[in-house]
Amino acid sequence: MARSSHRTRTRLTRTTPFALVLLSGLPPAAHAQQDEAPTTSLTIYSTAVPGAIPASMYRPVPESLQFFSGGPGGRYYGQQGLPGYAVVRQDRTINLAEGRSITSFNDVAALLDPTTVTFTSLTHPADTKVVEQNYQFDLVSTQKMLERFTGKPVVLDGKEVTLLSANTGGGVLVKDADGSVRWQNGYGAISFPGVADGLITQPTLIWDIYTTKPGDHRTRVSYQTEGITWWADYNIIYRETGAMNQGELDINAWVSILNQSGADYQNASLKLVAGDVHRAPQGGGSPVPMMSRRELAMADAAPAGFAEKSFFEYHLYTLGRPTTIPQASTKQIELFDAPRNVPCEKVLVYYGVDQSWRPYWSAPAIDRDLGIPSNTKVDVYLTLKNTKDNGMGMPLPSGRVRVSKTDPDDGSLEFIGEDVIDHTAKDETILLKLGNSFDVVGERRSMDFRADLSQKWMDETIEIKLRNRRQEPVKVIIRESMYRWTQWDITESSLPFEKQDSRTIHIPITLKADQEAVVRYKVRYSW
Repeated sequence: MARSSHRTRTRLTRTTPFALVLLSGLPPAAHAQQDEAPTTSLTIYSTAVPGAIPASMYRPVPESLQFFSGGPGGRYYGQQGLPGYAVVRQDRTINLAEGRSITSFNDVAALLDPTTVTFTSLTHPADTKVVEQNYQFDLVSTQKMLERFTGKPVVLDGKEVTLLSANTGGGVLVKDADGSVRWQNGYGAISFPGVADGLITQPTLIWDIYTTKPGDHRTRVSYQTEGITWWADYNIIYRETGAMNQGELDINAWVSILNQSGADYQNASLKLVAGDVHRAPQGGGSPVPMMSRRELAMADAAPAGFAEKSFFEYHLYTLGRPTTIPQASTKQIELFDAPRNVPCEKVLVYYGVDQSWRPYWSAPAIDRDLGIPSNTKVDVYLTLKNTKDNGMGMPLPSGRVRVSKTDPDDGSLEFIGEDVIDHTAKDETILLKLGNSFDVVGERRSMDFRADLSQKWMDETIEIKLRNRRQEPVKVIIRESMYRWTQWDITESSLPFEKQDSRTIHIPITLKADQEAVVRYKVRYSW
C-alpha cells in the first residue's frame, strides 16, 4: 500500500512518552485569539487538622522505603484526599469575533471540579454569554491510541499494516498488505496518522462563546480544584528569665503550601482565610468536616509580608507580593515578623486521676475504689497572652507549635516539646503542653470514704503528695475533678482552692527545692 507524503504521522515507541497537541474535538466555530499570558489569583482552603499532615505528604519517600511507608509518599496525593482545595481565578485578554467563537484553556489544574467553572467577560459582560462549556480530560496514552486505531492503518517498524489488536505490555496483532495476519511479540515503533479524535495531552476547558461586541475582551475564568492545601507552623525559642516559672519566647510563624493539583501557579496573587468554614456534604451525603479556610493576596507595592484583617466571620491574611507555587512542591512563606521576648509562664499541672477513663456518670458513683490507681505524671505547659503589649495581638491560624530551648553549654537549640493550637483570636490566652516533668512527681489516694444511701450523701477525703526533686522551687497547680456526682461541696481543705467549673477545682502550691508536700481536702456529694 502506497504511503501518502502529505499525511501527518505520530510516531510511538515503547520507550518514548507522548508529547502531542490538541488536533480535534472543538465545535465548528471561529477560534478566539489569546493575546497575553493570564494573571492568576489563588485562594487556598484547608481541611487539615493542625499538625496531622504526615511528612510523607510533602516530601518524596525514597523508593527503597516505600514498602515501609505504605506507598510512594509525596509523589501524587490529590486523588487520595489531600486535605484541602482552592479557588483559582485567571484573567486574560482574548479577541472574540462577532457571533460565536471557540476558546480553550489547557493550563488548568488536573483535579478541577468542572461543575464550579465560570467564564465571564469583564469588558462586555451584558453582551457576552457562554453557549456551551466543556471539560475534556480524555488524555492521550499508549493504550488509548492503540485502541482508537484498531482496524485502521498504522506504520509498524517502517511497514504499513492494519492494526487488529494490541497489548501494550506484549505485542500487536496486525494484517499485512498481502492479507496475512501475524502476531508481533513486541515492537520497535508504531507511527499513527495523528492523534485520535477526542484525545488530548492535558485537561482542557473549552467554551463556545457568543458576543455582539467583537474585539478584545478582558475575561475571567474561575474554578475549584482539589489537591492543594496549606497549614501554619510555629517555631518557638524558649528562654528562662530567672524568676520562678517565668520565661520569654521568640516566635517564628510560617505558612506551608502543598500543591499537588496538577498545575503551576506563576506569579500568583494568593489569599488565605483563617476560620472554620462549612462546606456542603459531598460523596453521597457523607458530611464534610468543618473546614479551615486561609487566604493570601498580592499588592502592587514592593515585596512585603502578610497583612491581616477581619473578613466576614474569619480572618484574611494578605501577602504583599506575588509568588509562584509549582506543581508537586511545598512552599513556605513567613506569616508575620517574628515577635521577640514575648513573656510567658511555665505551668506545672498535676491531675492525679487516672486519665485512661472518663469519670462522669449518669448516677452517683458510690464505688469506693473509683479513680484508683492514680496518675503520677506532672504535665508541663507554657502559657502566654496573645496581646499587643506582648508584641503579638494578631489572630493566629491553627497549626503545629514546636518549642526549642538553647543549651547554654554549646549554644545549640534543643527540641523540648510540641503542641497544636486552634484558631486563636487576639487577646486570648495560648496554652501549650510540652510533656511531663522529670523531677516533679505526684501521688493521689482516697484516705476515707463514707456513704449513706438512705440520706443520699457520701463523703470522701483525698490526699495528694507532690515531690520536687529539683534544686530550685517550682509552682504546681493541682487539678481535681468532682467526678462522683454533679452536686458537691468542699467541706475541708488544707490549702485554698479555686473553683474552675461545675466539676473542677485548682489548688495552687509552691514547692521549695527538694521538698515533699501533702495536700488534703474533703468533699461531700449529695443527691
